[in-house]
Amino acid sequence: MKFAHVFLVSLLVIAVVSDEHTHLYTDKEEVVLWMNTVGPYHNRQETYAYFSLPFCSGPKDQIAHYHESLSEALQGIDLVFSGYEMDFKEDVPRKTLCMVELTKDKVEAFSYAVSKEYWYQMYIDGLPIWGKVGEKNPSDNKLYISTHKKFEIGYNGKQIVDIILTTDEKKVLGVGEKIEFSYEVTWKPSPVKFENRFDKYLDPNFFQHRIHWFSIFNSFMMVIFLVGLVSMILMRTLRKDYARYSKDEDIDDMERDLGDEYGWKQVHGDVFRTPFSGLFFSALIGTGYQLISVVFCVIIFAIVGELYTERGSLLSTAIFVYAATSPINGYFGGSLYARIGGKLWIRQMMVSAFLIPCFVCGTAFFINFIAIYYHASRAIPFGTMVAVTCICIFVILPLTLVGTVVGRNLDGQPDYPCRVNAVPRPIPEKRWFMEPAIITLLGGVLPFGSIFIEM
Repeated sequence: MKFAHVFLVSLLVIAVVSDEHTHLYTDKEEVVLWMNTVGPYHNRQETYAYFSLPFCSGPKDQIAHYHESLSEALQGIDLVFSGYEMDFKEDVPRKTLCMVELTKDKVEAFSYAVSKEYWYQMYIDGLPIWGKVGEKNPSDNKLYISTHKKFEIGYNGKQIVDIILTTDEKKVLGVGEKIEFSYEVTWKPSPVKFENRFDKYLDPNFFQHRIHWFSIFNSFMMVIFLVGLVSMILMRTLRKDYARYSKDEDIDDMERDLGDEYGWKQVHGDVFRTPFSGLFFSALIGTGYQLISVVFCVIIFAIVGELYTERGSLLSTAIFVYAATSPINGYFGGSLYARIGGKLWIRQMMVSAFLIPCFVCGTAFFINFIAIYYHASRAIPFGTMVAVTCICIFVILPLTLVGTVVGRNLDGQPDYPCRVNAVPRPIPEKRWFMEPAIITLLGGVLPFGSIFIEM
């Protein structure tokens, strides 16, 4: 019995030593080809399951390993085993997958996909592969479908470093036609290093276009202009105030008390007044601190590690960092709410914890129902929804509670540098260009300009 137990453990260890997750393979070891999605080339967000089109899978129906992370499910990555037989360093000559007799429904499905320029995505060892379903011949306006896939896989040692897919053979679509789907695999040694295998997917010509340099220069000059404009306004205002206050030093206390306040002194007694909705205001402040921390940490992780080389790693990192930084939200939001005299601190903690998750998840789930209606691959499974809800309830909420308790105890006492006036100062009527709607439009013009130029 003990020997059997040791034998099983040894098999498990051997099974996880080399596969697509460690990216290490032994000779003749199984290499999995995953079929992901298919959709129109000009709308990358509209994707469907690969086998929603009447393609045929390979003869193999079992695999040694499979993995799908939470972030992959949220991004609509729908990996399906292709059934293609591939082994490491083992060439596969032309091999027939199946013969498909085109019925009217199948011709309509393929014709629609070809006319809309559908393309499909596959994965081998984490490397994405793209191919077109077919193409339209402009000379005779006939629709052709690609029937043969040729994989040229480059390897360096025990690792896969390069994949080239060619689909040269095409057949015309017609009712009653019999189409043979086939594939072949060729293995070749490659000098590409494993850590550089994703370089081919980057855009080396990105900064060779003048429009990108113009966009960067435009954004940089916009920041300089806005900083200079705000600094100039502040300096002129403060300079006038300082000049007036220096003249007031020659006036006795009686005249100073009877005189009218001006400049920033007009509002110094109302700056620290409790806002109209202190609970929501403090929740926004705490959430802002947390989002700044998340963005900073994700950027650091992206610089240090290559997050783009693994499917869904960037989103997984963002979710993990957001959950881990929940105490920051609770600390700053809870301490601010305590300083302004808030009493409903549990309700404030709940709003802080669920403000961003409810907004993001609510929007995503609404879009998800539309995706389910159209049977799109981006439809989030119910189990994934439950997993996200559990993260919010059992991870984010307790950590936010800890941060709120710490913030209320360490930094919850008001320490304002000046007292708050008992009677609020009346706010004068604003001019038309100072209304929130006008300010919102004017404030968004310059950022929109930068984004529009880049897009």
